[in-house]
Amino acid sequence: MIEVVRIPVLSDNYVWLAHDMESGDTVAVDPAVAEPVLAEADARGWRIGQIWNSHWHGDHVGGNLAIKAATGCTVTGPAAEADRIPGLDRSVGEGDRVRIGRHEGVVMEVPAHTAGHIAYHLPDAGIAFVGDTLFAMGCGRLFEGTAEQMWANMVRLAALPPETLVYCAHEYTQSNGRFALVAEPDNRAIVERMQAVDRARAAGEATVPTTIALERATNPFMRAGSAAELGRRRAAKDAFRG
Repeated sequence: MIEVVRIPVLSDNYVWLAHDMESGDTVAVDPAVAEPVLAEADARGWRIGQIWNSHWHGDHVGGNLAIKAATGCTVTGPAAEADRIPGLDRSVGEGDRVRIGRHEGVVMEVPAHTAGHIAYHLPDAGIAFVGDTLFAMGCGRLFEGTAEQMWANMVRLAALPPETLVYCAHEYTQSNGRFALVAEPDNRAIVERMQAVDRARAAGEATVPTTIALERATNPFMRAGSAAELGRRRAAKDAFRG
């Protein structure tokens, strides 16, 4: 069994600590900063042995060097961004394998937010760490890629088992949901989900992880019928002030 712990950092980032209870292996996923991550691991009696990075942005790799210095952990990240990942030990790409204890994860190349963005899918654990590609009711901005790439990512992620738990790296659900209500005003599932999201946020609670099934029902980017439609929705979201 893998236990995943959420660590809120910066203004809206989440760092994830994944801990294999059988082996004691612990992975820090996209550590924006070091101190809260090390403190959480120490409080639980866990030792971080690996860092998995999804892409090069500073709010995903900013804690790499300090965590590595403190723990001697190994850093894994996208081969296409190897020169931009601090402390990188292992470069990975499509189909490569990572491990936490006996659980094997598969690397998925999901470019668009950045050119070399990757996700980590652990099928037997039913979890996926998706960085800034897929959000609850949203997707990442197209900083270094195209709508065609992001649409292909959405199609691919939508094909994962519906019960897959999706761990994204930001608490964007409420703002994403406000746009989703505009993008699909007749989608009752979005209305109902937003009611739950608003209650959770009012209580100071997190809204992720999400699931593939929930995103299929309520995410206007995963539900886009074509790359062109996703592109229009992404442009509209970029300009949205709701």
